[in-house]
Amino acid sequence: MTNKIQINRRSIQLLRILVSGIFLVAGGNHLLNTGKTVRRLEQASFKGIAYFFGDPEWLVILSGIVMLAAGFLFLIGYKTRWAAIILLLVLIPITLSVQVGQINTLGPLFKNIAILGGLLFFVMNDTDQLFKIK
Repeated sequence: MTNKIQINRRSIQLLRILVSGIFLVAGGNHLLNTGKTVRRLEQASFKGIAYFFGDPEWLVILSGIVMLAAGFLFLIGYKTRWAAIILLLVLIPITLSVQVGQINTLGPLFKNIAILGGLLFFVMNDTDQLFKIK
């Protein structure tokens, strides 16, 4: 038995567009303000998580490029599930290394958790099928 619910197509588009914005802004910020972003990472409680993956400056640049590219694909609704998976794979280590352990910044931590929830919606639901021309 499959459970089916009706979801307004426009609400899915709106969710996708609104969630993509954070990645486009953050990706641009990583590329335009690399040094500042690296310093913020170096001050994080769990910076070792980031260091595990490599040089912080290259990680910031690479994550900026990935967030811009996948964020744009997510924005336009192309390969939405894959774009969401890629964005999840970028957001999880950022959240663990920068947001977790910052007792003064619980707001940004829970913002990232909410964004993860939005991305999981698109990972778990094949929304690309809703917009194919029949």
